[in-house]
Amino acid sequence: MQNIFFRDLGKIEYGAAWQLQEELMQKGLKVKALRYNAVADDAINDAPIDNYLLFCEHPHVYTLGKSGHMENLLVNDQRLQELEVSFYKTNRGGDITYHGPGQIVGYPILDLEQYYTDLGKYMRNLEEVIIRTIGHYGIIGDRLPGSTGVWLDPDVPSKARKICAMGVRSSRWITMHGFALNVNTNLKYFDYIVPCGISDKRVTSMQQELGQEVDEIEVKKILKEEFANIFNSSIVAFGEEEKVL
Repeated sequence: MQNIFFRDLGKIEYGAAWQLQEELMQKGLKVKALRYNAVADDAINDAPIDNYLLFCEHPHVYTLGKSGHMENLLVNDQRLQELEVSFYKTNRGGDITYHGPGQIVGYPILDLEQYYTDLGKYMRNLEEVIIRTIGHYGIIGDRLPGSTGVWLDPDVPSKARKICAMGVRSSRWITMHGFALNVNTNLKYFDYIVPCGISDKRVTSMQQELGQEVDEIEVKKILKEEFANIFNSSIVAFGEEEKVL
């Protein structure tokens, strides 16, 4: 069973969280580079590549994946300033999405060689974490063939709506980026984009589905438990004094 070092970053600007992910990924990649280049001694070969899970909340921001289309951002720079929303072009997969208050963003930095070398399986497992989590609240999540993320009523075109968006990057089987679960999210910010590049389906939140505000601390607790279950790992809390970030 693997250890996954967990930290809740709280509210953090998107660029700062992205930089942190890159730093954690690079730590693992440096070890792999030495191993693959056959210059490693026993100490390098035995050096662990740590796995991480970061939770956070971002100020209002739109992020565009590397395969995304700028036309799916429906407002200009001036309107973005008025809305107090920042914008980033990222190196994750997927199209455009929104992050903001009331949303739990999860960033797993995992060495999949310690689990399985299958990105499709990894994405399905991330979806399963969300499906099980919202299931605790009586919300039935599902998958939409050909689209990542977690959906409600995906088989009914007039009712299909996304509750969790996903987009990842992988390098030498180390992952970054992840999922964004709408808990108490203000959904009006999705009106200014074509979410995930899908124009004929809606976005929802746990709050909207349940008709009441949801305890985000409780949702995070369940998310961690389900993540540990799905990835057969132990979630170990850490801080800056224990692991250098």
